[in-house]
Formats: sequence, structure tokens, C-alpha cells
Amino acid sequence: QVQLVESGGGLVQPGGSLRLSCAASGTIFSFVAMGWYRQASGKQRELVATIRNSGWTNYADSVKGRFTISRGGAKNTLYLQMNSLKPEDTAVYYCGAGFNSVTYSLEHWGQGTQVTVSS
Repeated sequence: QVQLVESGGGLVQPGGSLRLSCAASGTIFSFVAMGWYRQASGKQRELVATIRNSGWTNYADSVKGRFTISRGGAKNTLYLQMNSLKPEDTAVYYCGAGFNSVTYSLEHWGQGTQVTVSS
């Protein structure tokens, strides 16, 4: 069974940085697509960034230029470097991954890691 575990969340001041990590287990295959979504309190889950095995990336407009998504050297690891953090970035961040090379949908999800941006 595929499992995704996020880490790296925490409390940071506005303007600060955090690096989120996502480690996968339970599969010998490489994910076709991986990504980060977030959900703020009282709001719907929203896309932060996704990356395909081709290297193609996609970012939400709200994080472009501040966040960078990348995959690690170890198979099926995922990172999100978050710089110039703002209070509105406060949310639970979820790692997602999928094997579908047609839809690139994210079918497997982690439990999330809390990111709080506050002074």
C-alpha cells in the first residue's frame, strides 16, 4: 500500500523560509506526477505546485516566484522550498502522487503537515 509522509512544517515569521519534504513507501514504481496542495482553515484544498516525471512544473499564481517544487535523488521523494512566506500561506500542506500517465492525477495522499506563518 502506497504511503506518503510529509515533514518540515512548523511556525515561521513572515518573510521566512521552510522546506517541506515528502517520502513515499509501498511501491517500487516511480510516480508519474507528484504535487503539493494546501488547505487553510475554513477553505477548500487548493493546488500549490505539481511536477511530472518529465520535469514539467506548475504553480499556483499566489506562490510563483516564492516556492519551488522538486523531486529528490531518491525515488519518489518530493520537496517544496518555500521562501518569502506570508501569513496567507498558513495552511496544512498535503503531498500527493499518482501513476496515471494520461491524466497525471494525484491519487495517493499524505496526512499533511501544518505550516503557520505568523509574527
